[in-house]
Amino acid sequence: MSPRILRTPFALVFAALVLAACAWPHAALARTATATIARVTTGLATLDRVEVRLDWPAEAEAGTLQLHVGALSAPSLGYAFRDLRWRCPLRRDGAGGWRCAGEVASGGARPMRLDVALGAAFTDVVLAQGEARVEVHRQAAAPDATRVDLVRVPLLWTQALLDRAWSAGRLKQGRADARLTVDAPANAPLRVSGPLTIAGAGLETADGAIAAENLGGRFALDMRFDGPRTSVGLDGALQGGEFLYGSAYVALPATPVGLTIAAAGDPRGWRLPTIAWRDGKALTAQGQAAFDPGGGLQALDIALRSDDLAPLPARYLSGWLGSAGLGDLALDGALDARLRLDGEGLRDAEARLSQVTLRDGKDRFRFDGLDGDVRYVGGATPASSDLAWRGGQLYGLAFGATTLALRSADGRIGLRSPATLPAVGGSLRFDRFELRPPAGERRLEAGFGLTLDGIDIGRLAQGFGWPAFRGTLGGRIPDARYANDRLSFEGGLDMAIFDGQVHVSSLAMERPFGVAPTLSADVALRGLDLLAVTEVFDFGSISGRLDGSIRDLRLVDWTATAFDAEFHTVPRKGERQRISQRAVQNISSVGDASFVSTLQGKLIGLFDDFGYRRIGIACRLQNTVCTMSGLEGVAGGAAADAPETSGSAGGFTIVEGAGLPRLRVVGFNRHVDWPTLVERLQAVGSGDVAPVIH
Repeated sequence: MSPRILRTPFALVFAALVLAACAWPHAALARTATATIARVTTGLATLDRVEVRLDWPAEAEAGTLQLHVGALSAPSLGYAFRDLRWRCPLRRDGAGGWRCAGEVASGGARPMRLDVALGAAFTDVVLAQGEARVEVHRQAAAPDATRVDLVRVPLLWTQALLDRAWSAGRLKQGRADARLTVDAPANAPLRVSGPLTIAGAGLETADGAIAAENLGGRFALDMRFDGPRTSVGLDGALQGGEFLYGSAYVALPATPVGLTIAAAGDPRGWRLPTIAWRDGKALTAQGQAAFDPGGGLQALDIALRSDDLAPLPARYLSGWLGSAGLGDLALDGALDARLRLDGEGLRDAEARLSQVTLRDGKDRFRFDGLDGDVRYVGGATPASSDLAWRGGQLYGLAFGATTLALRSADGRIGLRSPATLPAVGGSLRFDRFELRPPAGERRLEAGFGLTLDGIDIGRLAQGFGWPAFRGTLGGRIPDARYANDRLSFEGGLDMAIFDGQVHVSSLAMERPFGVAPTLSADVALRGLDLLAVTEVFDFGSISGRLDGSIRDLRLVDWTATAFDAEFHTVPRKGERQRISQRAVQNISSVGDASFVSTLQGKLIGLFDDFGYRRIGIACRLQNTVCTMSGLEGVAGGAAADAPETSGSAGGFTIVEGAGLPRLRVVGFNRHVDWPTLVERLQAVGSGDVAPVIH
């Protein structure tokens, strides 16, 4: 149906009232009577070019009444129509009154049935279409008051009334039942009031920023129309349904949620001096707000309380949490808060947390026993607060209790002093932390500096499912920044591990808590103890020192998709360089290589390990293919003094031996499928590679 058709029912009610008041008394006794009225004005509407014709055969019990209205306008309610036609049999009701019932239509709209009863002291009008019915009742003793009963009326019929209050909203579905009183005094605003029940309501704006589906509720309604100014009072309860406002998505429970609103609107927008929300222990709210004509938020000052945070993520927070990749977040505990927003975003906020627990559904993090205050101010006057927690986990790694001493000013909140967090056998110290909430077009921003001290690598490896590393981890992130869903680490990360150093630079993450997080980095390794490394990975034993790099590393959803890596040994005075037969075999298996010696192959099996001069291997991963190379592709150049053999022609040297027996490990397949290579590495780590002598 078009909006014009949907608005027709109430317009026809107005036409019937005018007919009853003006046409019938003058035409009832004539055989044929006509009347043309240029304009009829009532408290609700103005009718132009009204034509009435009554045909009443002599001695007949009924006549035929025809009514045509060229144009009808009800500006206070937003209706304006043309070409209204009604035809019905007119008869006396036996009590001094008249009754006429027949089909009425406007233009090409679907006809409806209009039943009008006119008595000496009353006028009753019933407009029906299917099971929907509008009943209008007026008493002569109170001509300014009209009672309107709605029975299963489609909400689409009230679009014009909504346009009057909110032009951007478009009704889609639902029905209403009501018992309303319409007061239309000559010298006072039009008022519509009474109980209202809605079911299955749906609406939306053209841009989709505001939408609702299957809303139900019971309310006491009080609306006043005073020229360009409209005021609305609503007091009752919503029951079921869902609605969207920007990023805020609310899924209402099946139990009633109390709602009280007082609002006043004009062409400049809407002011809501009273807002009250009552959802049991889950959420109560009281405040006030202001919106622009399009429904955009201009101001909000609201106090919130939750004695049970558990229902909040599903009912009220899923929109925001989903966009942040936290759709499975679970909450427990209690909260008191007050928020003040303007058109640019959050202006001031304060919250009191009482034994709050946050749990990520994907087990990425958990905070237990959050307790204390958090204050945020957008102005220059600073505010201090303190927030503590009992403990928690990050990616399966437990951390202990700490207290954050917070300070907020100029739209930022951060630490007043460094905060130390016991974790993984050591500590994490936040040297600084600062957060800037979103405002206007700007999204959430944050920055921090972090120092790691004495982290137990064994516990860290266990938490991440890595091999059983040993030792401690220390390092520093001098400056990390989060903006536009991207986390970047300025200055890099330095770690002391395996008696060597690992430096991570150009480190960045996109969508760290979202779908398919992406990590990029450059990694440099210096002086790692190869014996400790190979023991951890159960690779066989290699003694010596390892340097290397992983440039342009890129992980998508924690799976490597690209990098340019090379690893090579470096001699150190006083350290032996030996490689076990098992390690040689594993290198050969992973790199599609063979090893050759100046002795007979059967003699090699007599030795447990071998001396080596250099080891080097490189892999450039692109499009799931690893392009392999050996010593010629790593720092230090090719093994120029290593004589070629028939077994190594066309290959690349991975291990260059030293002493007796003197061996070389040579790779031949330069292009290896990356998933296949990963499977080989996993097989080596699990001990599934059996030694074979070539």
